[in-house]
Amino acid sequence: MRIPIQRALTALGATLFDADAAPEDLRISTDTRSIQRGDTFLALKGERFNGHDYTADAVKLGARLLIIDEADARVHGVAAMLVERTKSAYMTLAGVARDMFAGRVIAITGSAGKTTTKAFLTQLLSAKYADRVIAAPANENNEIGVSKLLLAATNEDHDALVVEMGARQYGDVATLVNVAKPEVGVLTNVGEAHLEVMGSRQRLSDTKWGLFSKGARAVLNAADAVSIARAASLGQPPHWFAACEGAPPARKGRMTALVGRTRVIDRSGDAVTELEVDVGVPGAHNRANAAAAIAGALELDVPLHAMRDVLAALKLPEGRFESFRTEAGWRIIYDAYNANASGTIAALDAFALEKPDRAIAVLGSMAELGDESVKLHERVGAHAAKRVDVLLVGGDYAEALARGAETGGMSSQRIVPVESNARAVEWLREHARKGDVVLLKGSRKYKLEEIVEALAGEVVT
Repeated sequence: MRIPIQRALTALGATLFDADAAPEDLRISTDTRSIQRGDTFLALKGERFNGHDYTADAVKLGARLLIIDEADARVHGVAAMLVERTKSAYMTLAGVARDMFAGRVIAITGSAGKTTTKAFLTQLLSAKYADRVIAAPANENNEIGVSKLLLAATNEDHDALVVEMGARQYGDVATLVNVAKPEVGVLTNVGEAHLEVMGSRQRLSDTKWGLFSKGARAVLNAADAVSIARAASLGQPPHWFAACEGAPPARKGRMTALVGRTRVIDRSGDAVTELEVDVGVPGAHNRANAAAAIAGALELDVPLHAMRDVLAALKLPEGRFESFRTEAGWRIIYDAYNANASGTIAALDAFALEKPDRAIAVLGSMAELGDESVKLHERVGAHAAKRVDVLLVGGDYAEALARGAETGGMSSQRIVPVESNARAVEWLREHARKGDVVLLKGSRKYKLEEIVEALAGEVVT
């Protein structure tokens, strides 16, 4: 989005130097690697970088305006706006871009499944909006990522914008909502992710509920206890979604349910619409993500019947339940993009449906669970005991995972502590055999992708 310079100055309350050299409107860039001639370079700061060190480079590459909070980063003869903090300025300009955007805006947050739901929703929206849908790649879901997405949207190219909102601190979601101002908010669930940094389940719940702090229409999980408890606090009944095997649950408000893999039921008041579908994504948790995406697409006026072909071809994001077959005839399922207790349990349940000759799980620990870390790892271990034949455990809470597995009935001979990913690779090379399927699941901290990378020469698909 190109922002008129006077509108930017008014929003930022900035001081403009060398005004005669300034462009009439601003196309914001924060990365000299992608800057285009005529752009405005905004100098962000991070823990390991300072964009002010690159203002001269930005000018050489074509930047006509600098937005800085360090006066000595100015370049002679080049227009510059001096602001109090460039990160705050970036978010403010993103809010201006949002106000200028004429299309539809929908936001997604939750303790688990938000990136997958975003991917599914983006695919479903194509049934109405074709290639005029914009969403952030990967999980660029913090203040910088959300701002970057809003500033990248244009009325010439886009009619719908899908925002993913993460939360690493108390109140983060409300901060992002103030910038993105979504008309619809999809809350996948409220679980236990980031309990350590949130401080309590109540603060976690309050943070996620910030999605509706500016009046976004709520799309809620009919199986989520927090959503059920807090739904009455909304200004209007929510749009519920569910993945179920039988009749959809009864809730006050619209209900969209994915029944098994083959039927969608949408009930709004007395009107009921049904659609026969073929949804092949693995696991009940991913069917719930698909149901959330269907409900979100309906809120943005995508006709249900138009979704049939897209639902049949839904693609998971990278790092979610990716399957690889080795030359030795055993398979790897990599689902270690990240992990919390509910997500790991859901992955184990989906893994059990693979029905291999022998199910082997490599579980790294889960991060940022605070005081509940030991208890939640024991719960996951106990669940794994019911779902796998052999369990490799690693990370800071390997002992709790193993203890939970033994409590769940798994013999100690089938539990293998691994002190590193390299040791897990050695064990798999020695013990995995044709017909086995191996699940890799753990938090990003433990980099379980290293196991796939180490075996890359032995993977054929």
